[in-house]
Parts: sequence; C-alpha cells; structure tokens
Amino acid sequence: GSIQSTVSANTEAGFSIVSYTGTGSTATVGHGLGVAPDVIIAKNRDQADGWRTYHNIGSSEILLFLHSDSAQGSSSSFTANWTNTSPTSSVFSIGTDAGVNSSSENYIAYCFANKEGYSKFGSYTGNGSTDGPFVYTGFRPSFVLIKSAVGTSQSWQIQDAAREPFNDGNRTVLFPDLNNAEVENAFPLDFLSNGFKLRNSGSGNNLSSATYIYMAFAEQPFKYSNAR
Repeated sequence: GSIQSTVSANTEAGFSIVSYTGTGSTATVGHGLGVAPDVIIAKNRDQADGWRTYHNIGSSEILLFLHSDSAQGSSSSFTANWTNTSPTSSVFSIGTDAGVNSSSENYIAYCFANKEGYSKFGSYTGNGSTDGPFVYTGFRPSFVLIKSAVGTSQSWQIQDAAREPFNDGNRTVLFPDLNNAEVENAFPLDFLSNGFKLRNSGSGNNLSSATYIYMAFAEQPFKYSNAR
C-alpha cells in the first residue's frame, strides 16, 4: 500500500491485524490476506473516536459504526472513510476521515475474509415473522454478530453457543454498542447444522424488508457439523 503497514495475518483463517499511521490523504493499506477482505473494522488508537466498519454485502459495500446503533453511513461518509475503491487481494483504501486516516495518528484494523467451513460474512432481508429467514453459512455457527444496515436503526447483537448451546428460544444477547448486561430471549434464533434461522419478528434482527449484515464463525471449523 501507499502507507507502510505492520501486518499479522492468518490466511487459512482469513483474518489479519493491521497497524498503520495515517497521512491525512487518501491512501491504500496492505492487509496480508491474499484475498479481498469482506469486513474491515478500524479504530483510531490516539483519539477518542468511534469504530469504522466496512462490510461487503455482495450487491453493495456499506459503512457501519461498531460503537453506534445507526444504520449504514451516507455515501459521502462511506467515501470519506473507505473511498469508492473496493479492497483488493493486497490492499484496502482509506479516505481522509479522522476515524481511519488522520495525519501522524496511529490506527488498528481487523480484516476478515470469507473462509468456507470456517467463517461467513454477508446479509439477509428480514420478513417480520417468527418463522424468520434461514441464513446459509455452510456450517453450524458458534458465534453470530448481527446489525441492521438498511430500513431500521438497531443495536449490534451477539449470540453464541457457549452461553446458550441449545435452540430453546432463550438464547442470550449481548450488545457491543451498549454497556447493558446480557438479555435473555430478546431476539431468538436457532443455530442449525448449515446456518442459522431467525425465530422472532422483532426489529432487532428481523424487521420486514430491512437489511441486516452478519458475521458468523463455525462451531467445528473445516468440518461438517451434526444436525440438531
């Protein structure tokens, strides 16, 4: 990239940690994945500033804020943070927003790429029903992070199989953008052998016609999970 970066990458897992110093001018940053990242989460280490998140949802690329419940950022905000250039197999592009690229300030970025049988990043459209959409991942999830992107502003939410291993409708939820304690049975979903299925009609993760992004990681990476 045009900015020198320090990278720790695991290409088999599709994950890298990137440290760089901003220039204040539009630039590119090496990420070390060998494939284009689908998700980038960046933070200014020197300032009290929010987390910038890039997410590729296939049909488009969006800006979200990990510290906020707001829906996707405006096109001008996207350009200021991620420019209008898609990440490549070697670099991602950053604009002039202080959240990703202020002169002489230090940044950290976490980059993720889809890996079959291990991780899946994408989007789905809510249907507003307790018989919600099924989201195919190709593995049984152990961890799912969901955020409303278009159609409603809702908090980020984390659900996992460690705190609640069974599909009993009581899966507990954590909200990364809030300091709240975990909440039980707020937005139930089922972890299945090849994906997850929404089991509620709430706007947190299943408002009709709203778009949600997700990050999912496997319970048994690179193996087939048993159906439950």
